[in-house]
Order: sequence, then C-alpha cells, then structure tokens
Amino acid sequence: MKSYLTQKQKKALESIYDSIHSSGFPPTLADLKEELGVSSNQSVLNFLEILEKKECIKREGGQARGIQILPLGYKEIEKDPLVKMAGYSAAGPYIQSFSEAFTFLPIATKVLENEKINQAKDEVFVIQVIGDSMINAGIDDGDSLLIKQSKEYKSGDIVLAETDNGATVKRFIAEGGKRYLQPENPNYERMVVIPGEVKFNGKVILNLSKIK
Repeated sequence: MKSYLTQKQKKALESIYDSIHSSGFPPTLADLKEELGVSSNQSVLNFLEILEKKECIKREGGQARGIQILPLGYKEIEKDPLVKMAGYSAAGPYIQSFSEAFTFLPIATKVLENEKINQAKDEVFVIQVIGDSMINAGIDDGDSLLIKQSKEYKSGDIVLAETDNGATVKRFIAEGGKRYLQPENPNYERMVVIPGEVKFNGKVILNLSKIK
C-alpha cells in the first residue's frame, strides 16, 4: 500500500502504536521528541496535528496522552487495531473487574469488520472470563470475550453486567415484565435484575478464544 505520510510522520505513528501496545498508554511529548529527534515540543505537536488532519489519529482535548489511532492510521503502518484488555469478569459468582492499568491487544481488522465494528466510533474492549456458568453458550473458563458498549439491550443478549458486588457475564432475559441474568449452566440460578442496582457495561459480540 502506498503511504501518503512522510517517513517521519509514519515513524511518529509507529511510536504511538508501540507505546500503546507495550505500556497501555500513548507516548508523552518528551518520548516522541526523543524518538523523532526534534528539539521542541511544538515540533511534536505539529506532527500530531498533521496526523490528526490526515485522519490517522484522534486526540482527546488535544493532549498527547489522549491519542487514539484511527482505522486509516492502522492501515498506514500496516498493523492490526489495538483493543483494550479491561480485566476479568465472572462466568459464575460475581467478581471485581476492570482496572485503571489497561493493556492492549491487537485484533485482526477482518475480525472487527466481520462484527461490523466502526473503530472510530464504537467503544469495544476485551475481558477474560473466570468460571463455568456460561459453558452451554460456548463460553469456557479463561475465554477472552470482545465486548461492545451499547445503549440498547434485547432479551437474549449475552451481557457484561455490574453491581456493587462486582461484574459477571450472563444472558439477559426479559419476560413477563421482569428482567433476569440467566446462566447457561444448570448448576447456577438466574439472577433477578433490580432496577438501579445493575448496570450493563456492554454486550458480548465475539468469543476471541474460539476464533481459529
């Protein structure tokens, strides 16, 4: 693929990718200044501004540490998109999930396209499940699940739910005016969803551990 970035612009983009992949965070201005061999923070900001105008990155609040690589940016450096690994959730009893220190996993672009994920707009992340309450839905202990945040949930969706006790993966069931979190293992009982006490953090759209 022919790039429309200069070598230095591409190097800046690769440095951003490498930093997010290895540490979970974009590089600082100082990191980029050293990597690019420039003498001022303004020079680095100029590179970032160009990358943003060329729709390779997006910056939250214009800050270097708030950088997100966009689909075109991944194509320019020929890398798979990085998806946040948020932590662990239960497929069984509730456990505490998520942390402030994220790691990022490369997920094949084809996989995201097959799930109709718009990397520039959709919030997706990965969790690893612990427990066996969803085995009849093909979700085993230790599997990694791709989660997509959503504003709407329908009966039958497998969701990542959270209460004050922690987080769990279950099938959402709505019937007869009541709402439940349904396990897919007869050894576990369904949980009643009490309004205001259960928050849905997203729906399971893919079991990454089952991709061959």
